[in-house]
Amino acid sequence: MTQTIQRTPFRLTPPGADLRGDYWTGAAAAGDAALIVCHGFKGFKDWGFFPWLCEQLAARTGLAVVSFNFDGSGVREWDFDDLEAFSRNTFSRELWDLEAILDGLAAGRLGDVEVAPAARFGLLGHSRGGATCILKAGLRSQVRGLVTWASIASVTRYEGFAARWDAGETVIIPNARTKQDMPLERSVLDDVRANRERLDVLGSAASLRIPMAVVHGTADESVPFSDARRIVEAARDRARLVGVEGATHTFQAGHPFAGPTPELETATEASVELFTRVFG
Repeated sequence: MTQTIQRTPFRLTPPGADLRGDYWTGAAAAGDAALIVCHGFKGFKDWGFFPWLCEQLAARTGLAVVSFNFDGSGVREWDFDDLEAFSRNTFSRELWDLEAILDGLAAGRLGDVEVAPAARFGLLGHSRGGATCILKAGLRSQVRGLVTWASIASVTRYEGFAARWDAGETVIIPNARTKQDMPLERSVLDDVRANRERLDVLGSAASLRIPMAVVHGTADESVPFSDARRIVEAARDRARLVGVEGATHTFQAGHPFAGPTPELETATEASVELFTRVFG
């Protein structure tokens, strides 16, 4: 890295939400563009590779970078300390959260932190966060570049729990790392059923007119590589498929972070290339 990157924490509290995040910037940062990084299901801004990735993006693109926890991530002060919020999270809620971040950047203020106003945005989302970024890019014209890492191609995977929710059960998602039983209420299913058109990931991808890099490990154990192919087929010639040979869902990185892997470097290089091409 050729410059020192400053990490400034912020807290943004739009109605009904509590968003904790970080604003990453170097002394050389300039222009009217910013990048936003979105975590996925059972992820959070400080998980594994995310801080390293944000620092790399800020240093190698020269742009300001924002990372944050979705209100329904389940993380406030530390590792999954708000499972009630996790249980009630929905895709619509994540779209509202991301909108609040974009509005804050456009206004030049994230909570009580003053930032450089941004008029153009690049989005990068991992796993479920990739789908959220695709959906948001279809709704906000200021998004000019998009990168997905191991993104799901459809929100309908939650239909698989429908019978249990219809029977009045709370679905439990085990967290192998923390040993927690993480509850999931049917609100996510109700959201998907009520907003099928607005939450159509492939439909949104097909509507985009911006450059897109779809990065996915060929050995992803959580989201099949076929999801990446479906996204690229929907987006057609605007999307580039970056298959990372042998890479897992987290590109061989874990938590706590032990340093970048070759697979993670490949994903990062593809992301830097797209954002540099888009924003110069």
